[in-house]
Amino acid sequence: MGLPRKVRASLLVVAVLLAAVGCGNSESDDGAAQAETGGLIGISMPSGDQARWITDGENLSYQFERMGYTADVEVADGKPAKQIQQIQQMIDSGARALVISAVDGKSLTGVLEKAHEAKVKVIAYDRLIEGTPDVDYFATFDGRRVGVLQASYLVDALGLRNGGEPVTMELFAGSADDNNASVFYKGAMSVLQPFIASGRLDVRSGQTSFSAVTTKAWSDEVARQRMARILDEYYQSDDLDAVLSPYDGMSRGVLQAITAAGKKRPVITGQDAEIESVKLIASGKQDQTVFKDTRKLAELAANMVKTLLTGGTPTVTDTTQFDNGVKVVPTALLQPVTVVKSNYEKILVGSSYYSAAQVGLAS
Repeated sequence: MGLPRKVRASLLVVAVLLAAVGCGNSESDDGAAQAETGGLIGISMPSGDQARWITDGENLSYQFERMGYTADVEVADGKPAKQIQQIQQMIDSGARALVISAVDGKSLTGVLEKAHEAKVKVIAYDRLIEGTPDVDYFATFDGRRVGVLQASYLVDALGLRNGGEPVTMELFAGSADDNNASVFYKGAMSVLQPFIASGRLDVRSGQTSFSAVTTKAWSDEVARQRMARILDEYYQSDDLDAVLSPYDGMSRGVLQAITAAGKKRPVITGQDAEIESVKLIASGKQDQTVFKDTRKLAELAANMVKTLLTGGTPTVTDTTQFDNGVKVVPTALLQPVTVVKSNYEKILVGSSYYSAAQVGLAS
């Protein structure tokens, strides 16, 4: 005997409801798996002229691909318009997140608004993106600390705290369109300014404001040309004692100008531990660089993205310092390290950042 019509109808409704619930759970599970292991991540690096950005792109790609994502690495060749175009293409291609080191930190407002509309997460990578609310997090090194390390090395190397006759120094900063440049410089000047004010440090060119000492595109050639002009105008009969340089490539440009002018080599700083400058440090031709282990930064940024895409909240260490003009961007900071002749082997080779052969040591 068949079931009554009302019972059959009730059972059919229950079956439909159960099927709907089952389908919903299945889709949710698949979505969670997709969120955890799949999707395109756009990686935008500013330039291929500086070795570190090529390495950063490779490190980021490695981190994302080992997590199960697909990485698209693009290099903007120092051109803001090209970077905007590349980022837009990443959005159009369905990128779920963007990791961006900006050519010009103030140029990305429009394209990041489009990223926000497409629900694409945005991580600023080692350069703060300014003038937009559409950047979620910032992963970087402590830039102020970079400047403090460089200036502190100069103070110690020159014995400025011991008193004595004035010591000559010239100051260099990075590219004005990179927020990091002013951060580094402010950190350095927090250490050096009291010695300048007391007369212990003599900046003969008088060029001490940030705007007067910036170096377009962090260019070694621009730094070389400026150093040559300063030497010709202010140091024709004297040697220069020291140079604050914020980046290894610029340091090498400064040293070229010093050599061409036949001057004694000054005490000089740097940053990024580029292999050519590490070799100069090993041979006593550059004094210091600031090492930032970009492998760790890439891992940090990748983990922040994964946390965001799986519904979590990334861990940050600073929620007050990095105001981009529209919002304070929550930031995760790593710490830089001073590298000199006495410790470069331990820090750089010991951590496998470089091999012994790369830095010119016997293998």
